[in-house]
Amino acid sequence: MTGGAALPPDLHVPGYGLDNLADVLPGVAAALGVRLDRGDLPDDPLGLTAALGVARRVAVLLVDGLGADLLRAHADLAPTLAAMGSPADDLSAPCPSTTPVSLVSLGTGQPPGSHGVLGFVTAVPGEDRMLNHIRWKGDPDPRAWQARPTVFERVAAAGVPATAVGPYPFAGSGLTVAAYRGADYVGVVGPGDLAATVLHALAATPRALVYGYLAELDLTGHVRGIDSDSWRAQLQLVDRTVEQLLDGLPDDAALLVTADHGMLDVPATTRLDLDEEPDLTQDVRLQAGEPRARYAHAVPGAEGDVLDRWRAVLGDRFWVASRDEALATGIFGPVDTALAARVGDVVAFARGTWALVAGRTAPGPSRLVAYHGSLTATELAVPLLSSR
Repeated sequence: MTGGAALPPDLHVPGYGLDNLADVLPGVAAALGVRLDRGDLPDDPLGLTAALGVARRVAVLLVDGLGADLLRAHADLAPTLAAMGSPADDLSAPCPSTTPVSLVSLGTGQPPGSHGVLGFVTAVPGEDRMLNHIRWKGDPDPRAWQARPTVFERVAAAGVPATAVGPYPFAGSGLTVAAYRGADYVGVVGPGDLAATVLHALAATPRALVYGYLAELDLTGHVRGIDSDSWRAQLQLVDRTVEQLLDGLPDDAALLVTADHGMLDVPATTRLDLDEEPDLTQDVRLQAGEPRARYAHAVPGAEGDVLDRWRAVLGDRFWVASRDEALATGIFGPVDTALAARVGDVVAFARGTWALVAGRTAPGPSRLVAYHGSLTATELAVPLLSSR
């Protein structure tokens, strides 16, 4: 049985300030002549100032779900991506390895413990409700919930125009404001529209930071699985989009391609249903997180009992820890005291291909084929590719 604070050897602490997704935009800003004060974190640990050289305009494309292991395994389907160089080894996603956490880490240049978006779904402290960061309509106020300045704000304040290009339904959403404020957000309707819009934004000014977000690969993986013809066909479309961007880059521009997390298929044999396990719901007032990164918020006074029951039921299939134990490992980076309650009283990160679904209370997410969120190497490793 897994117990205590130490992470098992198959789960990993993200390399904040070394090789993390949060280090990308600060390095891009430095390459554009804008130095950011990141506190104890270095300005440009990835060496992007040297790698990008004389680039006056930089585009950063984030492909949702394009894990580094997945890309290597399917290099034959993505020849454009496979031919790109890399200024660094694989980067690590933040913790949990899930989209809203990664996007805000990228946008702020800070670990989750500093910016406060600490899961796909988290409890709102002091209130008997949860916040789904993807469906976030503006309550709580995103500028208060995520109070850190973004890299886009700081670059724009230094005179470098900043643009964010992504799906038009997310214009003005809570997550968009939390991650991208300071950038002019341009909503698009598909990959071709994104490629054209990114190139137009790059060409519009002599200096620019342009960010683009592609969502379709991740959605295809969740619904069809990463070992599917649908996912492979979608990867080929991603590669074609990158080819279009490279073909249209101005001479003094550079393109970086990265991702927010990897993912893996979860077979029926490694799924537990928490709705069918009374010991996992007893004394739990709120269940947050997602199938491979669960947070349990206990009724007051029952925290220890909930921790013991979760450890007994989940055993070696998950790493189960108290909030204090999890924070002490550094998986979230340094955590501001005011933000710690957004993490569950008990956290459970999946090992292997296990997932903790909820067939009755969350039937939609429980029917997905592939997941992410935990701290395995496959979920954490994301590429950083460069046109230079």
